[in-house]
Amino acid sequence: MTPNKSEINKVATHPLQSWEWGEFRKEWGNEVVRLPFGQLMLHKIPKTNYKVATFIKGPKPNQSQLDTLKKIAKENNYIFIKLEPNIRHNKNSEILLKKSNARQGKTLFTPTTFWIDLTRNEDDVMKSFESKTRYNIRLAQKNGVEVVEDNSGKAFEKYLKLTKETVERQKFYAHSEKYHRLMWEHLHTSMSVNPIARLLTAKYRGEIITTWIVFVWKDFLYYPYGASTFKHKNIMANNLMMWEAIRYGQKNNLKTFDLWGREPGKGFTKFKEGYKPEIVRFIGTWDLVTSKLYSTYKLIDQTRWFFLRNKAKISRPTF
Repeated sequence: MTPNKSEINKVATHPLQSWEWGEFRKEWGNEVVRLPFGQLMLHKIPKTNYKVATFIKGPKPNQSQLDTLKKIAKENNYIFIKLEPNIRHNKNSEILLKKSNARQGKTLFTPTTFWIDLTRNEDDVMKSFESKTRYNIRLAQKNGVEVVEDNSGKAFEKYLKLTKETVERQKFYAHSEKYHRLMWEHLHTSMSVNPIARLLTAKYRGEIITTWIVFVWKDFLYYPYGASTFKHKNIMANNLMMWEAIRYGQKNNLKTFDLWGREPGKGFTKFKEGYKPEIVRFIGTWDLVTSKLYSTYKLIDQTRWFFLRNKAKISRPTF
């Protein structure tokens, strides 16, 4: 029997396994399969009867779960199921996955992330930061930057505008405006109580110059999306935003702030490192192979990504 909303949300340890996220992805165009232990998102391979499934941020794998996944995959023409369990790296789970014909695959989420412990008092958290980070926080405060939660339609439109500006400035590929609007509808607007998605804004001289969307799920705070204007970059609003997001998590009695990924050498990773977070290593990405077509699919996918990367070198990202 297909689990209901309360059953799905009870077992979900991450917002990307929430019922609301599943509803969002269904409206976005994915088929969603709900099982007692989590949700699969299906991606149909064009002009074929085959599909690829993703099981992202699910629970710790066990033999019963993997057997169920393989059975469903073979019955429904899944070439493989991409697994990224929401658990720290451990040898036992790795051995189990290998025995179940799972192979390490191309990542969707980074294999490591940053966590900040929100159970400490404010003074201890602030003292743990790098001295330059503390200085930048005080500078933003001195300049009169104000950070507040603002979930209004006007603030969300500003978020979209700043996201467009950030994409064009930094030349990275982001989800489309339509995607963000649909995500906000399902994870905020349609949730009358305790929405998953909340909008934090930083104002300077009455103007919103930085916006972050954060997710709240159980005792975790997440930072998946952010955007800012280049116009006032020396005001250091982003540093104050991170500090106020930490305080926001504490005020809401959350225990851990997940900074949503870590890519060594990238500028924003260096920014996050200034807050001295813990580096957390997950078990990584595994392809649970369920069809002889897996090798063929991998070859075609590698070729497709080769052309997409080359196209990206000559085209400008849009939002």
